[in-house]
Amino acid sequence: MANVAVIGAQWGDEGKGKVVDWLASRADIVVRFQGGHNAGHTLVVGNETYKLSLLPSGVVRGKLGIIGNGVVLDPEALLSEIARVTAQGLKVSPDNLRIAENVPLILPLHPALDKAREAARGEDKIGTTGRGIGPAYEDKVGRRAIRLCDLAEPETLSAKLDELLLHHNALLRGLGAPEFAKQELLDGLLALAPQLLPYAEPVWERLSDARSTGKRVLFEGAQAVMLDVDHGTYPYVTSSNTVAGNAAAGSGAGPDAIGFVLGIAKAYATRVGSGPFPSELFDETGRLLGERGREFGTVTGRPRRCGWFDACMVRQAVKVGGINGLVLTKLDVLDGLPELKICTGYRINGETVKRLPAAFRAQAAAEPIFETMSGWAGSTRGARSYAELPAEAVKYVRRIEELVEAPIVLLSTSPERDDTIMMRDPFAG
Repeated sequence: MANVAVIGAQWGDEGKGKVVDWLASRADIVVRFQGGHNAGHTLVVGNETYKLSLLPSGVVRGKLGIIGNGVVLDPEALLSEIARVTAQGLKVSPDNLRIAENVPLILPLHPALDKAREAARGEDKIGTTGRGIGPAYEDKVGRRAIRLCDLAEPETLSAKLDELLLHHNALLRGLGAPEFAKQELLDGLLALAPQLLPYAEPVWERLSDARSTGKRVLFEGAQAVMLDVDHGTYPYVTSSNTVAGNAAAGSGAGPDAIGFVLGIAKAYATRVGSGPFPSELFDETGRLLGERGREFGTVTGRPRRCGWFDACMVRQAVKVGGINGLVLTKLDVLDGLPELKICTGYRINGETVKRLPAAFRAQAAAEPIFETMSGWAGSTRGARSYAELPAEAVKYVRRIEELVEAPIVLLSTSPERDDTIMMRDPFAG
């Protein structure tokens, strides 16, 4: 049986949490390999709803969760999340959660810089969550990050804070924002050390052992391909690589350990924050999709922009993301609409193109080319087999498969875990 990597195929918020939860029941280990607490997954289990930002979704199912080195970790956010799910009846301890010892940490100065930069951008703001993700990744590649293992070495930690503050306080000063004092940061990190270090380990060893003993590993991605720092709608992207290839680098597993790559896409499209969105709707239909789909960010609560399914963009995500099969979620949100549209390409300065270009102004100028299909009057909500779907819904799904050049292997027809139609088992490879 193969391992599985789950990634978003649009701009995030595609319903990865439910899919990962559904798959986690058959996995042994669930690994987060990139992003931070700017991402969020909502899991509905019976009458309980869990909102996770850092914890791998597998902990809800009693599986071992791993936070890989590709994540940027806010210690306070993690401990707060653990406390919250503990109050809901879950048990989280070093027995079922391990953290890469080399994971970079988000410190209080990171969100401060994030927010100060966004304020300075004015109308040109990127639309970050303000949680310090970008500045933390900058420190990682700038080789000045504080990592979890540093908390075990107070002298190392003290010296690294000197270098970090030399950089950050200069930036904060230039932006007219308050600077940070070393002693307060040092005391805070040393106080957190006893709570965090019991979770730390070289997780690459555990993943290597899991592979040699035939255990199933589920790699859980955050955000989505079109928010990838290299392949997305730059600069309106996240600060990490969200494609499946990063599951290896972000966890310490070899690239051949990733297995089957499952891309998640909604039956329509949404986006949070700024950036190009060619198929966006500004009419009553867009508002209706937002209301039916309860389109508000798990982490930020921000309303999501809504639009028609963009097959051109998802096809691009399939190619660069390494996607072997798609999960189509929220099909039931389209129930009852008399007609549906699918974006099949773009018109940019009079030219028809079948890809979203990399250049900023070209992306902004992209006008959607739509194909119209008939909607369906019946309900797809809660369907658990193709036979239960209206004929027009089946046609819609089949047309998406043709346009994105990837099979749809799972269909999600409600937020409930078992309201899922499986055409192919991802763990079968």
